[in-house]
Amino acid sequence: MSLRLKKTAARRTARCDDPPPPALLQGIEEFNRQEFFEQHETLEGIWIREPDAVRYLYQGILQVGVGFYHWRRGNWRGAVAKLGHGLAKLQPYRPACMTVDVERLVMETASLRDLLERRGPTDLPPFPPPQLPRVHRTTETV
Repeated sequence: MSLRLKKTAARRTARCDDPPPPALLQGIEEFNRQEFFEQHETLEGIWIREPDAVRYLYQGILQVGVGFYHWRRGNWRGAVAKLGHGLAKLQPYRPACMTVDVERLVMETASLRDLLERRGPTDLPPFPPPQLPRVHRTTETV
């Protein structure tokens, strides 16, 4: 008999009011330094172990970073797909969760994903684009 885990959809959770765990902050720092492979490893570590739906916040940020990693490597299809997956995971956590300014990340990432889709795989803009998103915290002064 195989054990099957029920897949839960991303949904807003009371955990959004919690302070961000140290590994999330580390993953955000790595994301903001464009260390997308490293942020993937960091955020995957907490995403996998998190039983609460807030795990999809971590996974959404992770997938956006992986999308940028694909873009950097010239993989248009991977970039568009992963950015889209990340955006879908982040939607329920708008406008903010665990002090992450999800609204800003979603808006800035969606704009770049739209640009990639308009230009298509044969006209991939150079990476990094001038408006490459960073993950901002709601407690930051911007």
